[in-house]
Amino acid sequence: MSTRPCILIGAPVQEGSGRLGCDMGPSALRAAGLPGALRALGYVVEDRGNLSPAPLRHLRDDRVKALAEVVAWTEAIADGVFTASEVGMPIVCGGDHSLAAGTLTGVARRADALGREMFVLWLDAHPDLHTLQTSQSGNLHGVPVAYATGLAGFAGFPPVAHPVRPENICMLGIRSVDEAERAVLGRSGITVHDMRAIDEHGVAKLLAAFLARVVVANGVLHVSLDVDFLDPLIAPGVGTTVPGGATFREAHLVMEMLHDTGLVFSLDVVELNPFLDERGRTALLLVDLVASLMGRRVLDRPTRTY
Repeated sequence: MSTRPCILIGAPVQEGSGRLGCDMGPSALRAAGLPGALRALGYVVEDRGNLSPAPLRHLRDDRVKALAEVVAWTEAIADGVFTASEVGMPIVCGGDHSLAAGTLTGVARRADALGREMFVLWLDAHPDLHTLQTSQSGNLHGVPVAYATGLAGFAGFPPVAHPVRPENICMLGIRSVDEAERAVLGRSGITVHDMRAIDEHGVAKLLAAFLARVVVANGVLHVSLDVDFLDPLIAPGVGTTVPGGATFREAHLVMEMLHDTGLVFSLDVVELNPFLDERGRTALLLVDLVASLMGRRVLDRPTRTY
């Protein structure tokens, strides 16, 4: 893993989801010990606090909810991540997954400035490939991948100057796909490993093939971790629970493999809703996973006493 400083950025976005509570996610991750866990691993940690959205513009689309608010957050997050990535590793603490519209485009801008290709590991139950036209719920946490890859249908959003190439995206843990998203996935070139593929082949083999491609390209790798990637039995603090997600060990193995490669350039941790959690259980697990990503070994895991 890079020795760059870890730059924590809170993105208390909840307008993209269908329920309140995600705005408390950044505070919950801090309270669960994220800064201290990173410092214990030897990293310099700079916590830049929580972002605020850009000034609201008069935007409205009756097909979706909170368009103006999500656009304002997208602008602020993209700028914040681009700036932070010049000097350190941005770790964006959310907040709902609409924030990835900002992180993906902000990191893509940095990758272009570095003259390197951008890759994305999308750890999620959902592909988030809706446009403003195809979203059935109207919740904009279901659109960031479509937006960042440059699909049409995002009137009002900032133009995407550096679209992420779909063939450079690997989705792992997918298990809830709408028909409109299925059609896009079928022609997109995105690599999709659903939970059946993980059951049949194991997460290590599937992930290793993708990481090998990133190594060959000397790519900039962004990881976007949605709580609902995890099985709700171990991570209940999310408003979009889908049964049959990644187990404790599968999730840690993904993080440990990412650390071994030293490839990760930036990270999102999204959709934590402390209002739905059980005594901080999900927040603590997320901190453990980030620690594994940043170098905590299996043998170094502390035993908790309750």
